[in-house]
Amino acid sequence: MAGAGTEDGSKAGDGAEDGSKAEAGDGGAGPRRSLRRRLGGSVVFLVLALLFVLPWWTLFGSGAGWPVPVFVAGTVVFACGLVAFPFLMVAGHGRRRADRAARVADSTLGVVWVLFTWSVLGGLVHLVLMGLGTGGADRARVVAVAVAAVSAVLLAWGHYEAMRVPRVKRLDVRVPRLGDGLDGTRVVVLADTHYGPIDRAGWSARVAEAANALDADVVVHAGDIADGTPVQRREQSAPLGTIRARLAKVYVTGNHEYFGEAQGWLDRMAELGWEPLHNRHVVVERGGDHLVLAGVDDVTAESSGLAGHRANLAGALAGADPDRPVLLVAHQPKYVEQAAAAGIDLQVSGHTHGGQIWPFNFLVRIDQPVVHGLSRHGERTQLYTSRGSGFWGPPFRVFAPSEITLLTLRPAGDAG
Repeated sequence: MAGAGTEDGSKAGDGAEDGSKAEAGDGGAGPRRSLRRRLGGSVVFLVLALLFVLPWWTLFGSGAGWPVPVFVAGTVVFACGLVAFPFLMVAGHGRRRADRAARVADSTLGVVWVLFTWSVLGGLVHLVLMGLGTGGADRARVVAVAVAAVSAVLLAWGHYEAMRVPRVKRLDVRVPRLGDGLDGTRVVVLADTHYGPIDRAGWSARVAEAANALDADVVVHAGDIADGTPVQRREQSAPLGTIRARLAKVYVTGNHEYFGEAQGWLDRMAELGWEPLHNRHVVVERGGDHLVLAGVDDVTAESSGLAGHRANLAGALAGADPDRPVLLVAHQPKYVEQAAAAGIDLQVSGHTHGGQIWPFNFLVRIDQPVVHGLSRHGERTQLYTSRGSGFWGPPFRVFAPSEITLLTLRPAGDAG
C-alpha cells in the first residue's frame, strides 16, 4: 500500500533626498504603468472587435442583400454582444464570480469563436469564387448561409460533446524500469474537470461511475479541478469521493486552482479521500515491486504568491529510491523538460483540452510541447497528455473530444 514521502533592507538616508528619489522613481513608473494599461486595453478591444465584427460582416454586411429588418436585427445582436461581453466576463470571472453572468459570457465566447473561425474560411471561399467568376450576385448570401449553417451544426454537436460523459481512451504504456509485479497496473487519468458556473453534479457522478467501472489500481486527477472555490463547487466535487482505487488516488493542482483557493482544493481532495501530491510522493506496491507516484504544484503556483506553493520536483522526489520507476503528475505538459532532466519515467498531464474548440489547438501548441497523446522526451521520459474530462468556459468541444484515460503499465519486454 502507499507510503508517504516528503513535501515540500537598506539604511534610510537623508529624508529629503529619499523623498525626492522616490518621487522621481514614481514619476517614471506611473506613466509607464498607465501606458501599459492603455496598450493592453487597446489590444483587448481590437481582438474583441475583430471577433465580433468579422462574423457580422460575413453574415450581414458583405453584400448578402438581406431584407432591412434582418440586417438591422443582426447588427443589433452583434453590437449588443460586443458591448455586453466584457462586462459579463468581469462579473462572471472577477471578484463577484456571478455564475449566471459567467454562463452567458462563456457561451457567447464559444459561439463567437466558432463564427469567427468559419467566417475566415468562408471569406477565403468567397475570394476563390470571385476569382473563378462563379456564384454571381448570390455569392455573398450563399457564403453567409453556409457559414451560419456549419457554425450552428458544430455548436450543437460541440455542446453535446462537452456535456456528455467522456469516452474511455485505453492505451498500453511500456515503462522499461517497471518491475514484473507491476505489469498490468491500471492507471485511470482524470484531468480538467473544471467544475464551474454550469452545475454538473450529475455529470460528475456519472464520471465517477465510469472511472469505477475501469477497476483502477491508481487514479490520477491531473489538476484544474474547478473554476471557483471548494465551497462554491462542493456539490459538484462530492462524487470524486466515491471513486475507488486499489492502491492510491492522487491529485495535483492546476493553474485554475490558483485563480481560486489552491490550498482549499488540496484540503478538499484530502477530505474526499485523495492523496494531494503537493510537491511530495507516495510509494505503491504490487506483486513485490514498487512504483513512486510523485506530484508537483502547477508551474504558475509560485507567481500566485501563496506561501509554500511552487513546482518543486526535487522536493517531490526527496527520499524516493532512485532505482524505482517514477510516475510524475504535473498539470502542464511543458513541465516535461524538468521531468526529462530528472530521469522521470512517465509524466501525466492535462491542461491543453486538446485545443477544446478547433482550431485553438494550433495556438495551444505555441505554449505547450504536446497537445494530446503519448510522446517521448529524451532517452527515458514519456509524457501522456490528456485532452481532459470536462471543459473550461465555453460549453463546447469541437474536434477535441473529452476523455477518461486508462493507461495500462507494461515492462519494456512485455508483449501482453
